[in-house]
Amino acid sequence: MILDIYKDALEYSAKDWKTLVILGVICLFSFLLLPAFLITGYNYRVINTAVHGVINGRDPLPGFEDLISMFIDGVKVVIVQILYLLVPIVIFLIFALIAGQIDGVASSAIMMIGCIITFVAFVVAELMTQMGLCHMAYNDGAFSKAFAVYEIKDAIDEIGWFKCIATYLGLIIITIVISVVVAAIIGIIFTAFGISGAVLGVNPGGIFILGALINSAVTMFIVGPYLSIFNSRSIGLLYTMQI
Repeated sequence: MILDIYKDALEYSAKDWKTLVILGVICLFSFLLLPAFLITGYNYRVINTAVHGVINGRDPLPGFEDLISMFIDGVKVVIVQILYLLVPIVIFLIFALIAGQIDGVASSAIMMIGCIITFVAFVVAELMTQMGLCHMAYNDGAFSKAFAVYEIKDAIDEIGWFKCIATYLGLIIITIVISVVVAAIIGIIFTAFGISGAVLGVNPGGIFILGALINSAVTMFIVGPYLSIFNSRSIGLLYTMQI
């Protein structure tokens, strides 16, 4: 089932390359902050489509109509992410404060225990964040549903904690592999061009710079948007396994 989710999400994310370019252009201006909320809002729309769809269905990619609504959704997503992230941060700060009041080996031991607990809390918080966003989308965007902890926990219990964590780890691995492979292919191509140019007496510096620019452009306008849709679609489909 997990492999079916990955297969569906990989194919779904490549349905419309124009969408990837548009997301890339929005991402280009994300340093202005406001466009960044449009990106998170669009990813939320992908999740919303997924939680109301089925694996290997014919769901279309969301459009870009009603940008104000997409922006508001993006703000809601960021708020949910921040509030859940505060939990492991607070836990870490508490252990750091306690460790700071103690000297010697005890301080190190408490800090080590704190780091372990913080890591576990971070994993749980991240999973609750993703499932919380799915739960919010499934309940017609009701913001409070993103924090319906017991309902979200029940959903995760139904799916299986191990399956959820395994799926999420798989997403991280796939994301890294695709990013590295694409960058490596472009790097190899332009390295070959650079070596060929050097043999012919041409300064390869310009070729390497061009390669770096193309690599950045491909990452921003194609690979980055593709992977963000892939991850959002996968999480949304994972949520449907308990419906």
